Parts: sequence; structure tokens; C-alpha cells
Amino acid sequence: MSISDTLNQEQIAWRAAQDIADGAYVNLGIGFPEKVAQYTVEGREPIFHTENGVLGFGRAPARGEEDWDLINAGKKAITLKPGAAFFDHATSFAMIRGGHLDVAILGALQVAANGDLANWRVGDKGVPAVGGAMDLVNGAKRVAVLTDHVTRDGQPKLVSKCSFPLTGVACVTRIYTSLAVIDVDRDQGRFVLREKLPTLSMEALQAVTGAPLFTEGDVADLIVPELS
Repeated sequence: MSISDTLNQEQIAWRAAQDIADGAYVNLGIGFPEKVAQYTVEGREPIFHTENGVLGFGRAPARGEEDWDLINAGKKAITLKPGAAFFDHATSFAMIRGGHLDVAILGALQVAANGDLANWRVGDKGVPAVGGAMDLVNGAKRVAVLTDHVTRDGQPKLVSKCSFPLTGVACVTRIYTSLAVIDVDRDQGRFVLREKLPTLSMEALQAVTGAPLFTEGDVADLIVPELS
């Protein structure tokens, strides 16, 4: 089934940014999740962490104003906020493994109804190792996922059980997709729908979701600004 009206990556990142608390220590995964830093809510000051050893970076610099000595784990140029700190790789992972991050925001290939995450390898294709994501999903207090709701060929990315190699077991707490915001009830092993696009029926959303969607009270409309 095809869904014509969906959120783009900028809009998904914006929606995820709305849930980041003031003063939260946050790691943004390589790629798509890096966009979240662009949409920090006015009046809030989250403290962004990157595995290569920076705490307290800000939005990406304007094109042409990059300082390529200042990069994140995805080798993207970053800016620094007052009080930013630098440290070695071992110290960075000590922060992660020590439980000092409030939230890790990552991309996904699949998320299972019990919170299992697969985001590094598809069968024989992919990078040769899981990398720091394995530490992040086990060390952060909360793990959020940003993803399109379906693959390019229309297959569900939210499934009953992951078929790809796992990054972490029962680790995901909330999923922001191109169609909905969904919590993972890890105790019950189920998806709980919190928000959906107002133009999308429950039946249509369920048809492109590979596991049952449950509700608890009213489901809010997923409203985001127009972003390019």
C-alpha cells in the first residue's frame, strides 16, 4: 500500500526535538538524527554529545563557515556552545556506558514491538561492525528512533520481530516516523500509537505497520510545520 502524504526527514527531526527537555544530555546518531540539532526548542538548552569527543555542540554552521577541526561522529561540521568540552574517545564512551546520557536518537532499519532495534546491517550488506550504537542503546536512559514508516519498496520497518541483525535488545522507547509517533511498551511487547497524521486513517496506518498498533486514550494529530 502506498501513502502519498508523509513527513520528510526535516519534519520528523523537528517533531523529535520537541520532546527533548531543557538540560538533557543527548547523543544524535550519524546521518538523519543529526538534523535534530537544527530544531532545538527556543528557551531550552539540550547538551549534545558526540562519540568522537565533544560535549556541548550546537547547530551546523552556515555553508562556507565550517571549521573542519570541529566535526561530529558523522564527520559533519558543527558549532560549539559556550562551555563546550573536548575529550578522548575512551572518556566519551565512559560517559555512554556509565549511563550519563538522557537520550540517544538513532536511525533504524527495523524496530520490533518489544523494542529490539536493527540499524546497522541488512543480511550480507552493510558496514562490517555495529559500532558505537551498541553502546548507546544500552547506556542511554531513553532511546528514540527516527525513521520512514516503510522501506523504499513499501515494506514495514516496524515489525513483530526483527529479521536483520540486532543493535540492541528491548531498548527503544519511542519512534518518530513519517506517519506517526509511537511508544514501545516493552513490558507488554507492543506498539502504542500516540500521534498520527490527521489525514491518515487507523486502518491505513495499520496496513503499513508490521505489528498490531494499540491505543491508550485519544490519539493526537501529528502536526508539524512546513520545512524544506
